[in-house]
Amino acid sequence: MSRIGNRQLTIPAGVTVTNENEVVSVKGPKGELKLNIARPINVEIKENVVLTTRPNDEKHTKQLHGTTNSLIKNMIVGVTEGFSKGLEAVGVGYRFNVAGKKISINAGFSHPVEIIVPNDLEVKQESNTEITISGIDKQKVSEFAANIRKIREPEPYKGKGIRYKGEFVRRKEGKKAAK
Repeated sequence: MSRIGNRQLTIPAGVTVTNENEVVSVKGPKGELKLNIARPINVEIKENVVLTTRPNDEKHTKQLHGTTNSLIKNMIVGVTEGFSKGLEAVGVGYRFNVAGKKISINAGFSHPVEIIVPNDLEVKQESNTEITISGIDKQKVSEFAANIRKIREPEPYKGKGIRYKGEFVRRKEGKKAAK
């Protein structure tokens, strides 16, 4: 039995969860999110609890059971607290510049790379080398942060690049000089 799939999700005050035509929608103080439920999984809403159940023990159904439960939990957390992801630029001349809905990134190229921020996300500049991406959808926040990180991933020799806050970059030893 899937422990994650069988987990009961309590609905906090100020949040409404509805299930209509295999679409679960969650409304809260920060916004609204919707999720299409995969075919064999059933979602039941009783009082202040959301339950996910599966009709059989096939491998694919078991996988969808836990995934569906986790996605609904992330939706509930997103509309109440929201999600955020921090990025930092490490290297000489590496910096971020946020102006409205546009991020200009200097990451060692001959030109600054410009990225437009999606409407449902918010980017806050902590300093020249640190930004925080926040929003209610965990997948969109993480994907946008990953796309920014992909511009210049941290390299293992000097550690330069764009990395998540708190990310550990394993360093390699460089070449040895011949004697």
